[in-house]
Amino acid sequence: MKIQSFSFLYKNNVASIESGDFEAGGYKWILRLYPNGDLKKNVVDHISFYLVISGSAYFQDGWELNAFFRLFLLDQIKGTYLVLEDANKKVKCFHGKMLYSGFDQFIPLESFVDPSNGYLIDDTCVFGAEVFVSEKSRIVREDCLSMIKNPVMYQHAWKIEKFSELKSGYFSEAFKAGDYKWKILIYPKGYGLGKGSHLSLYLGLSNPKTLPPGSGIFAAHCVRIVDQKHTKHVFVKGYNCFSASRLAQGCQRLIKLDLFRRAGSGFLKKDTCLVEAEVTVHGIAKAL
Repeated sequence: MKIQSFSFLYKNNVASIESGDFEAGGYKWILRLYPNGDLKKNVVDHISFYLVISGSAYFQDGWELNAFFRLFLLDQIKGTYLVLEDANKKVKCFHGKMLYSGFDQFIPLESFVDPSNGYLIDDTCVFGAEVFVSEKSRIVREDCLSMIKNPVMYQHAWKIEKFSELKSGYFSEAFKAGDYKWKILIYPKGYGLGKGSHLSLYLGLSNPKTLPPGSGIFAAHCVRIVDQKHTKHVFVKGYNCFSASRLAQGCQRLIKLDLFRRAGSGFLKKDTCLVEAEVTVHGIAKAL
């Protein structure tokens, strides 16, 4: 996974980034990297780096997968690798409650940015992994993540009239942000965990199938239901990778339906709902 303009990530406090899917042993995986450390685990001053099994939602209940792996970082001066693996070289068991494994403190940031170590050259670095599942052959794939130095935020407003007549998921017209087309998806009666109790709201690529295989778009996004009376909008936001395998990002339980429909709340006025989206494309990941 080649990352360009790495300084953008930690200077802008980007929580994490992911590679595109790659295959090993007949299964799909991704690499997940925390430029400023995994804050949920109270990691600071280090880079956190993990191997994650992808597409686990499609596995049968009770599934398990045993794999041995190494994670590495390229020294671009010497042409060698900093390699981390389990101290006892044990096989890791991945399952429904353990979808990833790796190193909370993969490398100190001070060592990583030191130019004499060769890890970060011209603001570019290369991370990677070797994954062994059973006795099957290794499959090698490379990704390049190019960060956009001066990203532009795009906005889109969507007015939904006769909202009470909507029965199921409803798409906005496509709109352009960062050379890609996007759409907003709203479920007026909820979706998934929010079905029947909450309004659900998502942002997604308009036609992800047009993306090259294995590529992804890293974007900061915010989608909100406008409070037309009190300006106390409800919203979902994040920084995520959008791809053919990760079609949309959003929230199943954005707002309770009784609050949304309540007279005087401001979210539904004259049976009209206003939805706004903000999208900033920060990087593009492509398979080399």
